[in-house]
Amino acid sequence: MEIMRSFNITKNDADQRLDKYISKSVPALPKSLMYKYIRLKRIKVNRKRAEISTRLKEGDIVDMYIGDEFFKEAQYKYDFLKAGKELDIVYEDENIVICNKKAGLLCHADKNEYNDNLINRILRYLYNKKEYDPKSEHSFTPALANRIDRGTSGLVICAKNAEALRILNSKIKSREVKKYYLCIVSGRMPKSEDTLKAYLTKNEEKNMVSIKNKEFEGSKEIVTKYRVLAENNGFSLLEIDLLTGRTHQIRAQFAHISHPLLGDKKYGDRKLNAKYNYSNQALFSYKIKFDFTSEAGSLDYLGGKSFEADKSVFENEFNKLK
Repeated sequence: MEIMRSFNITKNDADQRLDKYISKSVPALPKSLMYKYIRLKRIKVNRKRAEISTRLKEGDIVDMYIGDEFFKEAQYKYDFLKAGKELDIVYEDENIVICNKKAGLLCHADKNEYNDNLINRILRYLYNKKEYDPKSEHSFTPALANRIDRGTSGLVICAKNAEALRILNSKIKSREVKKYYLCIVSGRMPKSEDTLKAYLTKNEEKNMVSIKNKEFEGSKEIVTKYRVLAENNGFSLLEIDLLTGRTHQIRAQFAHISHPLLGDKKYGDRKLNAKYNYSNQALFSYKIKFDFTSEAGSLDYLGGKSFEADKSVFENEFNKLK
């Protein structure tokens, strides 16, 4: 039995090809039939014939005259509902959520831990608030705009809609979103503040990076600005202004200059980590500033604003080092 279903194109569904949208919204419909139905005008946009490559716009209506069996409701089982409920939300509005991630929690799933991670906790939170409904969102799922390592704590931005994610990705790439860290390093720094420059390359297989002072084949420049905030028992508490954002940049760069981060398993001092019983690197993404130098569309209101996580726990850990 053939029936007609109409789909209203929302903001998150806009700016994608018709065939991509149909594949996501009616996954049971084989592609061969989908292409045939578009040719036969059994799938229309705004009651008119459309092409496979037609770009959908917000407000468009897609009508589908196809077999009822393709519209049968699937049994929805959402993995994100198995994630933990705990979230430390520093800021939230209709477009973004900024969370303070605890050390030890993954930002995204990996092959060993699939269900409980930061993005799944956020999806569960938004689902329970009825701000996210996977059944109605055919093309967009709230997503993280930045990420930090499992062993790093601190601020991570999640975009609630496609436009916010697009803008954030662009602003992060152009360094108009600034990220500041606190870290505890071994030893006393040679200067009270400095800007470190070096060159980094990543070994994807080992998930480790190598750093040299001079440019080498396949390397990318890294720039890290630091300021010493305090010293205690052979350790230094630093504020980091991350001027480039490469994999493991802070951890590897300070290890390269013989001031490894306390607790760092990959680049740090194992004996020192064991002595102080540190299992995660002492690195905290404590502040994000939206330093827009150009228009930011629907996120313009964030320009000039900054958000900080509570850094007292991290500072107390530093003061306890004896």
